[in-house]
Amino acid sequence: MSTPSPGGEWTAQRRLERAEALGADPRRFRELIAALGSGERSGRALSRAEAGEALDLLLDGCCTDAQAGAFLIAHRLRRPEPQELAGMLDSYARRGPRLAASPRRVLSFGVPFDGRSRSAPLLPLVALLLVAAGAGVVLHGGDPMPVKYGLTTAEALAALDLDRRGLPWDAVNRHFAAEGLALLHQPTHFPAAERLVPLREQIGKRPPVATLELLWSCHPGPHLQVSGFVHAPTERLAGEALAATGQDDLLLIKGLEGGVELPTNRVAIASHRVGGAAGGAERLILRARDHGLGAPEVPLESLAQWRDQAREALAGSGPLRPGLIWNGGFLLWRAGISDSLPAGLTRAERLLEDGAVEQGRRQLADGLTAR
Repeated sequence: MSTPSPGGEWTAQRRLERAEALGADPRRFRELIAALGSGERSGRALSRAEAGEALDLLLDGCCTDAQAGAFLIAHRLRRPEPQELAGMLDSYARRGPRLAASPRRVLSFGVPFDGRSRSAPLLPLVALLLVAAGAGVVLHGGDPMPVKYGLTTAEALAALDLDRRGLPWDAVNRHFAAEGLALLHQPTHFPAAERLVPLREQIGKRPPVATLELLWSCHPGPHLQVSGFVHAPTERLAGEALAATGQDDLLLIKGLEGGVELPTNRVAIASHRVGGAAGGAERLILRARDHGLGAPEVPLESLAQWRDQAREALAGSGPLRPGLIWNGGFLLWRAGISDSLPAGLTRAERLLEDGAVEQGRRQLADGLTAR
């Protein structure tokens, strides 16, 4: 039997000493990085539990910045698997804030946190329309962040006198219970996740956390998860990951700039899965022009111009009106609030013409002023 060479014993001892100096949590995190980043032959995907553990360590700051950056870029290059995303969702459920479940029909939206840069956003307006129809709406986002630094949902709401960025979490819950609208503003409400933003700036790419943000909801009760996607593999990944966590009502939309908004100038694609892993996905191919709502895409030129266009749309006119009716009616249908797409479109148009959406916006703004 051969015995270890003195040099081998020396190296092993030095490695042990350095590992002990590193500390237990960074040492464990190094093992998880090694699993992802060891190459095609010896590397492997993480289990659901390991992925959740890794994100727990990231959110708790139990690793070095170098390790955090290495993990995020290695995971991006390897591309996450469904069980890894499920584990990351588990971590956000453990570490993130939670809304009190609502008796309303709740729609929770997952859109890119780095915002919009090319097309005028409709989601803030659609959210107001849905609330006017009696639904509950949950939005997530933060401040301008890499890689796009686009217009954020929080900024767009603020332009409509609905600035909810500074609300304490208990106030978010109160407003959601009373009015049906909630915004999770990451810098205010989830600072552990916000600590990852500078790392995202330094690596210059969207890490898997950006995909996680499309799927996670702070609403723990039953809801329709509405998430945007761009690439076909993301559609499968999202469906399998959310099914594993028990989210059994998922509407995926190939929307503008990776968001959830159906285009009005071309064919729109969506997929609605009900029943989790056991349920099948209904493929939806939709054309706004078939319903008299075909219109050119509205470019995003400035926040001031968008605010004026948004006010016009809430009054039932202007270039954003067709897209608002198209998206609002579609979601009323898929949420089961209206029993068909034509019925949803008719109701969305009526809510605008009757002034119910604008009246609801004013009431929401007054509620913020009175807090």
